[in-house]
Amino acid sequence: MLGPLVNSAVLIVGGISGAALGRRIPRRVREALPLTCGIISIGVGVVLINKVHAIPPVALALLAGALIGELLYLERGLELAIGWAQQRAERILPADKGNPRVEGFVARFVTILVLFCASGMGIFGATHEGMTGDADILIAKSVLDLFTAMIFATELGYAVALIALPQILIQSALYFGAFLLIPLATPSMLADFSACGGIVMLATGLRVCGIKIFPIVNMLPALVLAMPCSALWSRFFA
Repeated sequence: MLGPLVNSAVLIVGGISGAALGRRIPRRVREALPLTCGIISIGVGVVLINKVHAIPPVALALLAGALIGELLYLERGLELAIGWAQQRAERILPADKGNPRVEGFVARFVTILVLFCASGMGIFGATHEGMTGDADILIAKSVLDLFTAMIFATELGYAVALIALPQILIQSALYFGAFLLIPLATPSMLADFSACGGIVMLATGLRVCGIKIFPIVNMLPALVLAMPCSALWSRFFA
């Protein structure tokens, strides 16, 4: 389980380092690097999309997943939960009350929460390592996360480092649960799953860059539907 451990450790290091450095990092750097990280996310997403085996099941998974997410108000629910947690933290730690109160805190925190915990690269990387033992995808993600966490922590504080907890829980669950998929998954299913995750990463990158605020959380059910849709497509149409 090398990948999840390295990824979460890097997130903690980056979050603490960025919060400690704070405003000592020039504003132009704090503004430029998130854009670069967003472009990298877009680039990785494009690479993953190129692995696609069949476009129709990926499109079907994304449309059905987005519909489910919208009907369940997943992103709105997450925003409310983060807002509630922020208010509780301000009451417990009044000395830090002004620290996380930056413009668009909740929206930005939701973005990086998804980027770190529920990106296509992270979900696919943890599942892939669990099935093959290859941690390269999560190691590559860790390099990106180090600088992303550091930059966002200069504005959002130590809360960024706390994202390591849900991240390792999610990735560990995917890693240990991957053996259940081994007898079921085919190369075409994994390819379509990767492409679906790549599209979610592309949307995440556009959101990080401020180009378009996609409802990323509402798109995440597509990752659950990607392999079943791919299997059904291969069975009836391939």
